[in-house]
Amino acid sequence: MRVVAAAAVAGLVALGLPSLAAPAGAAGCANPSGTYTGAVPWGQRLLDPPRLWPFTRGEGQVVAVLGTGVDRANGQFAPGQVLGGAGTADSDCDGRGTIAAGIVAAQPDSTSTFAGVAPGARILPLRYTEGSANDHGGDPNALAGAVETALDRGAGVLLVAVPAGADSPALDAAVGHARARGAVLISAAAATEKGAHTYPTASSGVLAVGSVNEKGAPVQTEAGDYLGIAAPGADLVSTSAGGGGAVAHRWPVTDPGLAAAYVAGAAALVRAAHPELTGDQIVHRLTLTASRPPSGTRDPRLGWGVVDAYAAVTSALPATAAGPGEAVVSSPQPAVVPAAAAARSEGDRVAGLIALGGVVVAIAAGVGVVAFRRGRMRGWRPSRFGS
Repeated sequence: MRVVAAAAVAGLVALGLPSLAAPAGAAGCANPSGTYTGAVPWGQRLLDPPRLWPFTRGEGQVVAVLGTGVDRANGQFAPGQVLGGAGTADSDCDGRGTIAAGIVAAQPDSTSTFAGVAPGARILPLRYTEGSANDHGGDPNALAGAVETALDRGAGVLLVAVPAGADSPALDAAVGHARARGAVLISAAAATEKGAHTYPTASSGVLAVGSVNEKGAPVQTEAGDYLGIAAPGADLVSTSAGGGGAVAHRWPVTDPGLAAAYVAGAAALVRAAHPELTGDQIVHRLTLTASRPPSGTRDPRLGWGVVDAYAAVTSALPATAAGPGEAVVSSPQPAVVPAAAAARSEGDRVAGLIALGGVVVAIAAGVGVVAFRRGRMRGWRPSRFGS
Protein backbone atom coordinates (compact mmCIF):
# COMPACT_ATOMS: atom_id res chain seq x y z
CA MET A 1 0.00 0.00 0.00
CA ARG A 2 2.86 2.38 0.85
CA VAL A 3 4.45 1.60 -2.51
CA VAL A 4 1.33 2.94 -4.25
CA ALA A 5 1.42 6.11 -2.18
CA ALA A 6 5.11 6.66 -2.92
CA ALA A 7 4.57 6.04 -6.62
CA ALA A 8 1.70 8.53 -6.66
CA VAL A 9 3.85 11.23 -5.04
CA ALA A 10 6.64 10.55 -7.53
CA GLY A 11 4.09 10.84 -10.33
CA LEU A 12 3.01 14.26 -9.07
CA VAL A 13 6.58 15.47 -9.08
CA ALA A 14 6.97 14.27 -12.67
CA LEU A 15 3.82 16.17 -13.63
CA GLY A 16 5.01 19.35 -11.93
CA LEU A 17 2.37 19.13 -9.21
CA PRO A 18 3.19 19.63 -5.52
CA SER A 19 4.62 16.61 -3.72
CA LEU A 20 2.65 15.71 -0.62
CA ALA A 21 4.16 13.51 2.05
CA ALA A 22 1.91 10.69 3.24
CA PRO A 23 1.22 10.69 6.98
CA ALA A 24 2.44 7.61 8.81
CA GLY A 25 -0.24 5.12 9.70
CA ALA A 26 -0.51 1.85 11.58
CA ALA A 27 1.96 -0.78 10.43
CA GLY A 28 0.64 -2.56 7.35
CA CYS A 29 -2.42 -0.31 7.01
CA ALA A 30 -3.46 2.06 4.25
CA ASN A 31 -1.80 5.47 4.10
CA PRO A 32 -2.85 8.49 2.04
CA SER A 33 -1.00 9.71 -1.03
CA GLY A 34 -1.70 13.24 0.22
CA THR A 35 -4.41 15.79 -0.57
CA TYR A 36 -5.37 15.59 -4.23
CA THR A 37 -5.19 18.94 -6.03
CA GLY A 38 -4.75 17.88 -9.66
CA ALA A 39 -7.25 17.95 -12.50
CA VAL A 40 -10.77 16.78 -11.72
CA PRO A 41 -10.52 12.95 -11.75
CA TRP A 42 -11.74 11.41 -14.99
CA GLY A 43 -14.36 9.22 -13.32
CA GLN A 44 -15.79 12.29 -11.64
CA ARG A 45 -15.83 14.17 -14.95
CA LEU A 46 -17.61 11.24 -16.59
CA LEU A 47 -20.51 11.19 -14.13
CA ASP A 48 -20.39 14.98 -13.67
CA PRO A 49 -22.33 15.00 -10.39
CA PRO A 50 -22.36 18.83 -9.99
CA ARG A 51 -24.81 18.98 -12.93
CA LEU A 52 -27.21 16.89 -10.85
CA TRP A 53 -26.83 18.59 -7.50
CA PRO A 54 -29.44 21.29 -8.32
CA PHE A 55 -31.90 18.36 -8.68
CA THR A 56 -30.60 16.10 -5.93
CA ARG A 57 -27.52 15.49 -3.80
CA GLY A 58 -28.82 12.21 -2.43
CA GLU A 59 -30.39 13.71 0.68
CA GLY A 60 -32.25 11.28 2.90
CA GLN A 61 -30.45 8.23 1.51
CA VAL A 62 -28.41 5.77 3.55
CA VAL A 63 -25.80 3.87 1.57
CA ALA A 64 -24.37 0.86 3.37
CA VAL A 65 -20.72 0.14 2.48
CA LEU A 66 -20.13 -3.56 3.11
CA GLY A 67 -16.47 -4.50 3.20
CA THR A 68 -13.54 -3.43 5.36
CA GLY A 69 -14.99 -0.52 7.33
CA VAL A 70 -14.72 3.23 6.73
CA ASP A 71 -12.36 5.73 8.34
CA ARG A 72 -14.96 8.26 9.43
CA ALA A 73 -12.21 10.66 10.58
CA ASN A 74 -11.32 11.62 7.01
CA GLY A 75 -11.93 15.36 6.76
CA GLN A 76 -13.97 15.07 3.57
CA PHE A 77 -16.85 13.39 5.37
CA ALA A 78 -19.23 15.79 7.11
CA PRO A 79 -19.78 15.45 10.86
CA GLY A 80 -22.29 12.67 11.41
CA GLN A 81 -22.30 11.65 7.75
CA VAL A 82 -20.63 8.30 8.46
CA LEU A 83 -23.05 6.65 10.85
CA GLY A 84 -22.18 4.81 14.03
CA GLY A 85 -24.10 2.38 16.17
CA ALA A 86 -24.70 -1.35 16.08
CA GLY A 87 -22.48 -3.29 13.72
CA THR A 88 -20.62 -0.31 12.29
CA ALA A 89 -16.85 -0.04 11.80
CA ASP A 90 -15.29 3.43 11.94
CA SER A 91 -11.76 2.32 11.04
CA ASP A 92 -10.37 0.74 7.88
CA CYS A 93 -6.87 -0.75 7.85
CA ASP A 94 -7.35 -2.27 4.38
CA GLY A 95 -8.51 1.02 2.86
CA ARG A 96 -11.00 -0.12 0.24
CA GLY A 97 -14.09 0.71 2.26
CA THR A 98 -12.96 4.31 2.76
CA ILE A 99 -12.12 4.68 -0.94
CA ALA A 100 -15.57 3.35 -1.89
CA ALA A 101 -17.36 5.57 0.64
CA GLY A 102 -15.58 8.65 -0.68
CA ILE A 103 -16.60 7.92 -4.27
CA VAL A 104 -20.19 7.63 -3.07
CA ALA A 105 -20.51 10.64 -0.80
CA ALA A 106 -17.37 12.70 -0.03
CA GLN A 107 -18.17 16.39 0.44
CA PRO A 108 -16.91 19.05 -1.98
CA ASP A 109 -13.93 20.74 -0.34
CA SER A 110 -11.99 23.86 -1.28
CA THR A 111 -8.66 22.09 -0.77
CA SER A 112 -9.28 19.41 -3.41
CA THR A 113 -10.84 18.87 -6.83
CA PHE A 114 -12.18 15.47 -5.73
CA ALA A 115 -15.78 15.08 -4.52
CA GLY A 116 -18.25 12.23 -4.18
CA VAL A 117 -21.22 11.53 -6.41
CA ALA A 118 -23.96 11.99 -3.78
CA PRO A 119 -22.64 14.18 -0.94
CA GLY A 120 -26.10 14.44 0.59
CA ALA A 121 -26.20 10.72 1.33
CA ARG A 122 -25.10 9.17 4.60
CA ILE A 123 -22.75 6.20 4.85
CA LEU A 124 -23.37 3.11 6.99
CA PRO A 125 -19.96 1.41 7.35
CA LEU A 126 -20.17 -2.36 7.91
CA ARG A 127 -17.11 -4.59 8.13
CA TYR A 128 -17.49 -8.24 7.22
CA THR A 129 -13.84 -8.90 6.31
CA GLU A 130 -10.49 -7.44 7.28
CA GLY A 131 -9.50 -7.86 3.63
CA SER A 132 -6.18 -7.26 1.95
CA ALA A 133 -5.21 -5.28 -1.12
CA ASN A 134 -5.04 -8.40 -3.31
CA ASP A 135 -7.93 -10.31 -1.75
CA HIS A 136 -11.37 -10.23 -3.33
CA GLY A 137 -12.64 -13.04 -1.16
CA GLY A 138 -14.44 -13.13 2.14
CA ASP A 139 -16.82 -15.31 4.11
CA PRO A 140 -20.21 -15.26 2.31
CA ASN A 141 -22.02 -16.04 5.56
CA ALA A 142 -20.42 -13.01 7.23
CA LEU A 143 -21.38 -10.92 4.22
CA ALA A 144 -24.95 -12.20 4.52
CA GLY A 145 -25.00 -10.97 8.12
CA ALA A 146 -23.77 -7.55 6.99
CA VAL A 147 -26.56 -7.36 4.38
CA GLU A 148 -29.15 -8.14 7.05
CA THR A 149 -27.66 -5.51 9.38
CA ALA A 150 -27.78 -2.93 6.60
CA LEU A 151 -31.46 -3.68 6.00
CA ASP A 152 -32.22 -3.49 9.72
CA ARG A 153 -30.49 -0.09 9.87
CA GLY A 154 -32.64 1.26 7.03
CA ALA A 155 -30.13 1.38 4.17
CA GLY A 156 -31.84 1.79 0.78
CA VAL A 157 -28.66 1.26 -1.25
CA LEU A 158 -26.28 -1.55 -0.33
CA LEU A 159 -22.79 -1.36 -1.82
CA VAL A 160 -20.68 -4.51 -1.57
CA ALA A 161 -17.25 -2.86 -1.65
CA VAL A 162 -15.46 -6.22 -1.30
CA PRO A 163 -17.46 -9.11 -2.79
CA ALA A 164 -17.06 -12.67 -1.54
CA GLY A 165 -15.29 -15.36 -3.51
CA ALA A 166 -18.04 -17.94 -2.96
CA ASP A 167 -21.80 -18.16 -2.53
CA SER A 168 -23.81 -19.63 0.34
CA PRO A 169 -27.47 -20.28 1.17
CA ALA A 170 -27.32 -17.54 3.80
CA LEU A 171 -26.06 -15.01 1.25
CA ASP A 172 -28.72 -16.04 -1.26
CA ALA A 173 -31.38 -15.55 1.41
CA ALA A 174 -29.99 -12.13 2.36
CA VAL A 175 -30.06 -11.05 -1.30
CA GLY A 176 -33.69 -12.13 -1.49
CA HIS A 177 -34.51 -10.17 1.66
CA ALA A 178 -32.86 -7.05 0.24
CA ARG A 179 -34.88 -7.25 -2.95
CA ALA A 180 -38.12 -7.89 -1.06
CA ARG A 181 -37.44 -4.83 1.10
CA GLY A 182 -36.99 -2.66 -2.01
CA ALA A 183 -33.28 -2.05 -1.48
CA VAL A 184 -30.82 -1.71 -4.35
CA LEU A 185 -27.97 -4.21 -3.87
CA ILE A 186 -24.88 -3.38 -5.94
CA SER A 187 -21.76 -5.53 -6.26
CA ALA A 188 -18.76 -5.38 -8.59
CA ALA A 189 -17.33 -8.11 -10.79
CA ALA A 190 -13.94 -8.30 -9.09
CA ALA A 191 -12.63 -11.84 -9.65
CA THR A 192 -9.03 -11.87 -10.84
CA GLU A 193 -8.93 -15.40 -12.31
CA LYS A 194 -10.46 -16.28 -15.66
CA GLY A 195 -13.78 -18.08 -15.28
CA ALA A 196 -14.11 -17.13 -11.58
CA HIS A 197 -17.15 -15.35 -10.17
CA THR A 198 -17.71 -13.14 -7.15
CA TYR A 199 -20.80 -13.02 -4.94
CA PRO A 200 -23.36 -11.66 -4.59
CA THR A 201 -22.27 -10.13 -7.94
CA ALA A 202 -23.31 -13.25 -9.83
CA SER A 203 -26.52 -13.73 -7.83
CA SER A 204 -29.98 -13.00 -9.20
CA GLY A 205 -31.47 -9.75 -7.91
CA VAL A 206 -28.12 -7.91 -7.70
CA LEU A 207 -26.95 -5.06 -9.95
CA ALA A 208 -23.59 -6.47 -11.08
CA VAL A 209 -21.03 -3.86 -12.11
CA GLY A 210 -18.16 -4.16 -14.58
CA SER A 211 -15.34 -1.62 -14.71
CA VAL A 212 -13.72 0.48 -17.43
CA ASN A 213 -10.62 2.61 -17.84
CA GLU A 214 -10.63 6.12 -19.25
CA LYS A 215 -10.60 4.78 -22.81
CA GLY A 216 -13.74 2.78 -22.11
CA ALA A 217 -12.02 -0.61 -22.18
CA PRO A 218 -12.98 -3.27 -19.60
CA VAL A 219 -10.67 -3.55 -16.60
CA GLN A 220 -11.82 -6.68 -14.79
CA THR A 221 -11.33 -10.34 -15.70
CA GLU A 222 -14.72 -11.54 -14.44
CA ALA A 223 -17.42 -11.84 -17.08
CA GLY A 224 -20.91 -13.25 -17.42
CA ASP A 225 -24.44 -12.65 -18.60
CA TYR A 226 -25.29 -11.33 -15.13
CA LEU A 227 -23.30 -8.11 -15.66
CA GLY A 228 -25.76 -5.22 -15.73
CA ILE A 229 -23.74 -2.00 -15.99
CA ALA A 230 -20.20 -0.62 -15.93
CA ALA A 231 -18.41 2.31 -14.26
CA PRO A 232 -14.89 3.70 -13.79
CA GLY A 233 -12.51 1.24 -12.14
CA ALA A 234 -8.99 2.37 -13.08
CA ASP A 235 -6.76 5.33 -12.21
CA LEU A 236 -9.21 6.61 -9.62
CA VAL A 237 -8.96 9.22 -6.87
CA SER A 238 -10.83 9.00 -3.59
CA THR A 239 -10.68 9.44 0.16
CA SER A 240 -8.03 7.51 2.06
CA ALA A 241 -7.97 5.85 5.44
CA GLY A 242 -5.19 6.79 7.82
CA GLY A 243 -5.26 10.55 7.28
CA GLY A 244 -5.57 11.45 10.95
CA GLY A 245 -8.59 13.70 10.43
CA ALA A 246 -7.20 15.53 7.39
CA VAL A 247 -8.70 15.75 3.91
CA ALA A 248 -6.64 12.84 2.62
CA HIS A 249 -6.73 10.89 -0.63
CA ARG A 250 -5.35 7.84 -2.44
CA TRP A 251 -4.43 7.99 -6.13
CA PRO A 252 -4.05 6.50 -8.66
CA VAL A 253 -6.11 3.49 -7.61
CA THR A 254 -7.06 0.68 -9.98
CA ASP A 255 -9.45 -1.87 -8.52
CA PRO A 256 -12.45 -3.25 -10.44
CA GLY A 257 -14.33 -3.59 -7.16
CA LEU A 258 -14.49 0.19 -6.80
CA ALA A 259 -16.59 0.64 -9.94
CA ALA A 260 -19.63 -0.37 -7.91
CA ALA A 261 -19.17 2.75 -5.75
CA TYR A 262 -19.94 5.06 -8.70
CA VAL A 263 -23.11 3.11 -9.42
CA ALA A 264 -24.09 3.22 -5.74
CA GLY A 265 -23.69 7.01 -5.75
CA ALA A 266 -25.85 7.25 -8.87
CA ALA A 267 -28.44 4.96 -7.29
CA ALA A 268 -28.60 7.23 -4.23
CA LEU A 269 -29.24 10.24 -6.49
CA VAL A 270 -31.98 8.38 -8.39
CA ARG A 271 -33.60 7.15 -5.18
CA ALA A 272 -33.64 10.66 -3.71
CA ALA A 273 -35.06 12.17 -6.91
CA HIS A 274 -37.64 9.42 -7.45
CA PRO A 275 -38.70 8.15 -4.02
CA GLU A 276 -41.74 6.43 -5.54
CA LEU A 277 -39.59 3.88 -7.39
CA THR A 278 -38.92 0.37 -6.13
CA GLY A 279 -35.43 -1.06 -6.03
CA ASP A 280 -36.05 -3.04 -9.23
CA GLN A 281 -37.31 0.08 -10.99
CA ILE A 282 -34.17 1.99 -9.98
CA VAL A 283 -32.03 -0.80 -11.42
CA HIS A 284 -34.07 -0.69 -14.65
CA ARG A 285 -33.62 3.08 -14.84
CA LEU A 286 -29.85 2.82 -14.40
CA THR A 287 -29.46 0.10 -17.04
CA LEU A 288 -31.91 1.62 -19.54
CA THR A 289 -30.07 4.95 -19.55
CA ALA A 290 -26.52 3.56 -19.58
CA SER A 291 -24.26 4.40 -22.52
CA ARG A 292 -24.33 1.26 -24.65
CA PRO A 293 -21.20 -0.80 -25.42
CA PRO A 294 -19.87 -0.65 -29.00
CA SER A 295 -21.91 -3.76 -29.87
CA GLY A 296 -25.13 -2.05 -28.79
CA THR A 297 -26.08 -5.19 -26.92
CA ARG A 298 -25.34 -6.62 -23.51
CA ASP A 299 -21.60 -7.19 -23.09
CA PRO A 300 -20.30 -9.97 -20.79
CA ARG A 301 -17.86 -7.56 -19.13
CA LEU A 302 -19.68 -4.23 -19.44
CA GLY A 303 -23.33 -5.23 -19.11
CA TRP A 304 -25.62 -2.70 -20.82
CA GLY A 305 -22.90 -0.05 -20.80
CA VAL A 306 -21.38 2.71 -18.68
CA VAL A 307 -23.56 4.41 -16.08
CA ASP A 308 -25.02 7.78 -17.10
CA ALA A 309 -26.05 9.43 -13.85
CA TYR A 310 -27.58 12.53 -15.46
CA ALA A 311 -29.82 10.50 -17.76
CA ALA A 312 -30.77 8.13 -14.95
CA VAL A 313 -31.97 10.99 -12.75
CA THR A 314 -33.57 13.29 -15.32
CA SER A 315 -35.02 11.02 -18.03
CA ALA A 316 -38.81 10.78 -18.24
CA LEU A 317 -39.40 7.04 -18.07
CA PRO A 318 -42.56 5.08 -17.32
CA ALA A 319 -42.20 3.30 -13.99
CA THR A 320 -43.10 0.01 -15.67
CA ALA A 321 -40.43 0.28 -18.41
CA ALA A 322 -39.35 -3.06 -19.85
CA GLY A 323 -35.84 -4.38 -19.41
CA PRO A 324 -33.05 -2.87 -21.51
CA GLY A 325 -32.91 -5.85 -23.88
CA GLU A 326 -36.53 -5.36 -24.93
CA ALA A 327 -36.70 -1.58 -24.88
CA VAL A 328 -33.34 -0.78 -26.42
CA VAL A 329 -31.95 -3.69 -28.36
CA SER A 330 -34.78 -5.89 -29.60
CA SER A 331 -37.25 -3.19 -30.67
CA PRO A 332 -35.87 0.36 -30.59
CA GLN A 333 -38.41 3.09 -29.88
CA PRO A 334 -38.25 6.91 -29.88
CA ALA A 335 -35.64 8.24 -27.49
CA VAL A 336 -36.58 9.68 -24.13
CA VAL A 337 -35.71 13.35 -23.74
CA PRO A 338 -34.19 14.08 -20.30
CA ALA A 339 -35.51 17.00 -18.31
CA ALA A 340 -33.55 20.22 -18.84
CA ALA A 341 -31.95 18.78 -21.97
CA ALA A 342 -32.08 22.19 -23.62
CA ALA A 343 -29.70 23.53 -21.02
CA ARG A 344 -26.88 21.19 -22.04
CA SER A 345 -23.89 22.90 -23.61
CA GLU A 346 -21.97 21.72 -26.66
CA GLY A 347 -19.13 20.79 -24.31
CA ASP A 348 -21.18 18.14 -22.52
CA ARG A 349 -19.85 14.63 -22.81
CA VAL A 350 -23.18 13.27 -24.04
CA ALA A 351 -22.71 13.11 -27.82
CA GLY A 352 -26.43 13.17 -28.63
CA LEU A 353 -29.80 11.54 -28.30
CA ILE A 354 -30.96 9.30 -31.14
CA ALA A 355 -34.58 10.13 -31.96
CA LEU A 356 -36.36 7.58 -34.17
CA GLY A 357 -39.40 9.12 -35.87
CA GLY A 358 -40.19 12.88 -35.86
CA VAL A 359 -41.33 14.66 -32.73
CA VAL A 360 -40.77 12.69 -29.51
CA VAL A 361 -43.64 12.71 -27.07
CA ALA A 362 -42.13 10.67 -24.25
CA ILE A 363 -44.64 8.54 -22.44
CA ALA A 364 -47.63 9.10 -24.78
CA ALA A 365 -45.76 7.50 -27.66
CA GLY A 366 -44.92 4.29 -25.81
CA VAL A 367 -41.54 5.30 -24.56
CA GLY A 368 -38.37 3.18 -24.94
CA VAL A 369 -34.79 4.21 -24.51
CA VAL A 370 -31.75 4.26 -26.77
CA ALA A 371 -28.18 4.87 -25.80
CA PHE A 372 -26.74 8.10 -24.53
CA ARG A 373 -23.26 8.21 -26.00
CA ARG A 374 -20.41 9.50 -23.89
CA GLY A 375 -17.51 11.46 -25.31
CA ARG A 376 -14.12 9.96 -25.75
CA MET A 377 -12.10 9.29 -22.64
CA ARG A 378 -8.37 9.94 -22.59
CA GLY A 379 -6.15 7.19 -21.23
CA TRP A 380 -3.89 7.32 -18.13
CA ARG A 381 -1.09 4.96 -17.41
CA PRO A 382 -2.58 2.01 -15.47
CA SER A 383 -1.54 1.13 -11.92
CA ARG A 384 -2.68 -1.78 -9.77
CA PHE A 385 -4.22 -1.07 -6.37
CA GLY A 386 -1.92 -2.19 -3.62
CA SER A 387 1.12 -2.65 -5.90
